[in-house]
Amino acid sequence: MTEAATLTELFDLAGRDPDAVFIDVPDGTAARPAVYTYGDALRGSAQLAHALTSLGAGPGDRVAVQVEKSPLAVLLYLACVRSGAVLVPMNTAYSDAEVEYLLGDAEPAVVVCDPVRAGSVRAPHVVTADARGDGSLAELAAAQPDTFDDVDRTPDDLAAILYTSGTTGRPKGAMLSQRNLTSNAVALHRVWGFRPDDVLLHALPIFHTHGLFVATNCVLANGTGMVFLPRFDVDAVVAQIARCTVFMGVPTYYTRLLADPRFDADLCAHVRLFVSGSAPLLASTHDEFFERTGHAILERYGMTETGMLTSNPLDGDRRPGTVGFGLPGVDVRVVSDGGIVCRPGEIGGVEVRGPNVFSGYWRRPELAATEFTADGFFRTGDLGTFDGDGYLTIVGRSKDLVISGGLNVYPKEVEDVLDALDGVVESAVVGVPDADLGEAVVAVVVAEPGATVDEAGLRAAARERLAGYKVPKRVHVVDALPRNTMGKVEKARLRERFVNPP
Repeated sequence: MTEAATLTELFDLAGRDPDAVFIDVPDGTAARPAVYTYGDALRGSAQLAHALTSLGAGPGDRVAVQVEKSPLAVLLYLACVRSGAVLVPMNTAYSDAEVEYLLGDAEPAVVVCDPVRAGSVRAPHVVTADARGDGSLAELAAAQPDTFDDVDRTPDDLAAILYTSGTTGRPKGAMLSQRNLTSNAVALHRVWGFRPDDVLLHALPIFHTHGLFVATNCVLANGTGMVFLPRFDVDAVVAQIARCTVFMGVPTYYTRLLADPRFDADLCAHVRLFVSGSAPLLASTHDEFFERTGHAILERYGMTETGMLTSNPLDGDRRPGTVGFGLPGVDVRVVSDGGIVCRPGEIGGVEVRGPNVFSGYWRRPELAATEFTADGFFRTGDLGTFDGDGYLTIVGRSKDLVISGGLNVYPKEVEDVLDALDGVVESAVVGVPDADLGEAVVAVVVAEPGATVDEAGLRAAARERLAGYKVPKRVHVVDALPRNTMGKVEKARLRERFVNPP
């Protein structure tokens, strides 16, 4: 596997045991769980690859996907890999306006969406798939041959575009190559010690790096199976965890599991590894989890543009509050504002270089000068510090990113929506600590003189333009926003004021 340079080589579907279980979907209404073997994946992805090709999606063409989590969605990912198409996964919570912008930028040859959204989507070809995987895509694929000659790809060929918002509020497409995704999967498979008998409990969304390019890719690289939940649900995790050996989640998952008394050491006895990422894990959550289950959660650090950068060790001290060491082949450094590498204990900007790091943003070549250093390091926008033993701790985010429930929320995007509402002069959006979500999105709004604005109305209006997780959980109306002498809003003061509002 270490010789794999592309995803096709890494996954090696034709070389897997065709009878080995790949996806196991527990279904309480069926006589037995639905099971997809590697043979099923080989044949099903072949039919879907033919379907995409018949719709005009050839090598390098974008295939945008906004569907609920299902086995078909995973096979569609494999079909893109095999046909050379570029996958553009989209959050299922995105509003019509958000989808319209992304499709206008990516210009996909094919869009796969839920049947209820098909009428509002504009693309050369639109096919559908619902939460069960049923729809016009499955119907088209069923008529196709179940063998497919995989398209040759090079390590530098584009494999996926994942959109991530920036401080301007406009989403940017991070271009991820075959090398980026393959090298990261190989590194994670190695450092997390995947075994021939491992079974992953998959409860993450698959439009996100964590659920698709970390969790699913590790399973495919290992050639083993996963218990596939449609979404995170405490009852479902409790029911299935004893069948699994690996669990990956965001901090919110762990706090919700700890709130259930059924989740204890006996229930987790068969699990060898719990991994957390996508948002900072509180040290208190780490400690409580260890006391309850005897397991030390392994926290790692990554982002859309780079895949995973660091990980706490599989064998060794998993230090609460840290994200561990750089992955094999990945250079991570912390630098001062002047570009000088910081000494242990000094805080600076986190930068990364390696085969996992993306090449740039789709159709935004001008950003290369600001996002990358002269010697090829990507500026993550995070602030961190190394301790004397080489463990990295992330201490803040210079780009004001809010991570709520493991999902990225960029304040500027929310502020633009609020500022456009009647009666609003300006707004500022910050993240405040939340025991369940990690961070909650909070908006502070200045109203026009004489205007009547209220929290419920502002939240309802925002919900029409934003995905639900981006909508502020609280909205505070104030007379003015605090500013420094340069006129910049002092968000630190807002966070302090509204952490525990009266």
